[in-house]
Amino acid sequence: MFAEFGSASILAFRTASYTSSIPRDRRLVLEQMEHIGSDSLPLVLIIGLFTGMVSAWQAAYQFKGMIPYSFIGAAVSRAIFIELGPVLTALIIAGRVGASIAAEIGTMKVTEQIDALESMAISPIRYLALPRISAAVVMLPILVIFANIIALVGAFLVSNFYLDVSSKVFFESVQRFFFVKDVLGGLVKAVFFGAVTALIGVKVGFETTGGAQGVGNATIRAFVLSSAMILILDYTLWTVIF
Repeated sequence: MFAEFGSASILAFRTASYTSSIPRDRRLVLEQMEHIGSDSLPLVLIIGLFTGMVSAWQAAYQFKGMIPYSFIGAAVSRAIFIELGPVLTALIIAGRVGASIAAEIGTMKVTEQIDALESMAISPIRYLALPRISAAVVMLPILVIFANIIALVGAFLVSNFYLDVSSKVFFESVQRFFFVKDVLGGLVKAVFFGAVTALIGVKVGFETTGGAQGVGNATIRAFVLSSAMILILDYTLWTVIF
C-alpha cells in the first residue's frame, strides 16, 4: 500500500512539474477535455435526472406522516449539491474515463509506443499524463454543475406531478435552505475526484504488462481503485470542508 501511494505521489509531482507546458500542449488538453467532458455529458445528464427523481421519491417516503412535503426541495437539493451530484458523477467518470485512460495508455505500453516516445525525447508524462489529469480536474466540476441542475429538475418533476408540490413551494424551499458553501464544497470535491481518477488511470496504464490480458486487468484495476479512492476522499473531504 505504501509503495503504491508513493509511486502515485511521485507521478503526481512529476506531472505537476510540467504544468507550465499546458499552453504549448493545449491541443492535447482540449482533446481530452472533449473526451472527458462533452462525450460524458449525455450519460451524466441521464444519471443526474433519475438520481433527482428517485431522491424525491425517497424523501417523500421518509417524510410521510412526519414532515410536510414542502421541505422536499430543501432536503433533495442539499443532498444533491453536497453528496449525490459529485460522487455519482465521479463514479460515472471513473467507469467511463478512468478505465479508458488505463486501457489506452496500457495498450501503448505493451506495444512499446511509450518507449518510442522516450526515444524521440518526448516525455510520456508531459505528452500523456498531463493532458488527461488537467482535463479531468477542469471538466469534472463542470459536469457536476450540469448533474446538479438536471437532478434538481428531476426532483421537481416528481414533486410537482406526483406529490402535488407546487413549483413555488418547491423552489422557495430550495432557496430558503440554500447555502453557497454546499455547492462550492461539492465542486471542490469534484476537483479532487477528477484528479485522483485520471491519476490512477495514468498510473495503472504506465504499469501495464502482459499483452492483451494485462490491458484488460489494468482496465478493471483502474476502475476499482478509482471508485474506492472516490469514496475514501468523499469522507475525508467531508470532515475537512463541512
